[in-house]
Amino acid sequence: MPILLTLCVVIGIIIGSFYANHFSGNRLNIINSGSNRLNNLLHIIDDQYVDTVNIDSLVENAIPQILAELDPHSVYLSKQDVQTANDDLKGSFSGIGIEFTIREDTIHVQNVIKNGPAERAGLLAGDKIVTIDDQLFVGKECTNQEAMHRLKGPKDTKVKVGIMRYGHKDVKDITITRGEIPQRSISSTYMIDEETGYIRIKNFGETTYAELLVALAALSEEGFNNLIIDLRDNTGGYLDRAIQISNEFLPRNKLIVYTEGRKSARQEYRSNGHGSYQKLPLIVLINEGSASASEIFAGAMQDNDRATIIGRRSFGKGLVQQQIGFNDGSMIRLTIARYYTPSGRCIQKPYEMGKDDNYEQDLMTRYQHGEFFNQDSIKHTGPAYHTGIGREVFGGGGITPDIFVPEDTTDMTSYYKQASMSGLILQFAYTYTDNNRLKLNNFKEMSRLADYLTKQNMVEKFAVYADGHGLKRRNLMIMKSHKLLERYIHSRIIYNMLDEDSWNQYLNQDDPVIKEALKVFKENASFPVKPEQQKTEQKRQKVAQGAGIRYIETDLYRNFKYIARS
Repeated sequence: MPILLTLCVVIGIIIGSFYANHFSGNRLNIINSGSNRLNNLLHIIDDQYVDTVNIDSLVENAIPQILAELDPHSVYLSKQDVQTANDDLKGSFSGIGIEFTIREDTIHVQNVIKNGPAERAGLLAGDKIVTIDDQLFVGKECTNQEAMHRLKGPKDTKVKVGIMRYGHKDVKDITITRGEIPQRSISSTYMIDEETGYIRIKNFGETTYAELLVALAALSEEGFNNLIIDLRDNTGGYLDRAIQISNEFLPRNKLIVYTEGRKSARQEYRSNGHGSYQKLPLIVLINEGSASASEIFAGAMQDNDRATIIGRRSFGKGLVQQQIGFNDGSMIRLTIARYYTPSGRCIQKPYEMGKDDNYEQDLMTRYQHGEFFNQDSIKHTGPAYHTGIGREVFGGGGITPDIFVPEDTTDMTSYYKQASMSGLILQFAYTYTDNNRLKLNNFKEMSRLADYLTKQNMVEKFAVYADGHGLKRRNLMIMKSHKLLERYIHSRIIYNMLDEDSWNQYLNQDDPVIKEALKVFKENASFPVKPEQQKTEQKRQKVAQGAGIRYIETDLYRNFKYIARS
């Protein structure tokens, strides 16, 4: 029996070695070999290096370099960065509830969140925080990162701040009990005209879908018949939230998106037909800052011929990341698949593994190439695909809109660029707000505040301020850019005094993309038509125009009513 048992063990080892060598694959051996070398290297450094080395710090610095050899979106996040990243999408964070800016090495409270801990404790917009927990907090150590570190904290903990308030000479101490601060991903909801509702989505976070339902319900009470969803500069977020929102607008069994990777089998996401707004006329706004989940939504609407997409070509992020956490609280976001729109296109823009310099400079390259100003300058790197009704769309570099609206540079000058890029307009707007807060508090509506600011000759006030802060006065350039300067200055003061919703409403008043969207609704053209129908309609328009008349197409019955041109 001992001899037989020994023979069985030997035979088992031989068979196991055979299968391990022949069926595990060379790739596994290479990876094991590589990981062993890394482990051995760290042990050798720890054991024999001339000086003492912090191995944890060495690994912390090495991981990002390893991931950088993959794709631009596989990244490492430290424990602190994980908390910040999660807060951005979580829908809430624990803190005191203020928006602040740092000017002249001091925290200036820009806005106080309504019903938040800071407001309940008596903090006011315009206050300057000079001490935190009885320690002076001004000077070089007063940075955004350090300020957030000291002011944020677990719920129900306390923080003591010393403030300087306008009109008071002494420092006033206020103790604030931290609480959960909601972070809204929908920054604006309102009726843009009697028929059209407007919703701006900043990102796709945990609460975005619930926020959207609330926003749609509010617009329903006001009787909206058309909807604009603004995804400009929406950098994305959670895939499932984009799918949920797409489902609200699509009929049953429409493909929304699918993902597929080397180790990830194809997974499809389809609409269930329970959406409440399947036939609502819809327009989606995008630009070069729209990425990831916002491109999923825009692509689903475009490929299913559900909405008209207006704006400029989106960012082009078509890679799916999986979050993998480590025991110390840090994590990596590893790309495991690509996502594809319903027509089958991957909209990920080209990149070279380990070489992301060109990738990072892509938007600047687009700008220099003229893509922001001319639709013909758009370079499609991928093949052509077709939507459900046969419209041609392209992959390999973002979502190209159905209607292109160029960036308006008519009144742009080097003076305006320098004023905006240097931060001088932001600084001036805050200084003006702070110095005139008592007077500005009388205006609770955006339109009234905007009318008041128009009468204050703000551009001249800014020119004087800028001249004293290093930006030489250029009268001809100021005249040419007067409208742009006034718009920027007024918008920031409105943001400082009111809220983000008012800020959006003010900027949308003369936004050419919004104007184009309203024009499409007026023409009942938000639902895309087949290419041959489009050609026929264009031909009819041409004939009608040649006869000195124009027509209006009704969306419901597709009848053409000819009206004499006045």
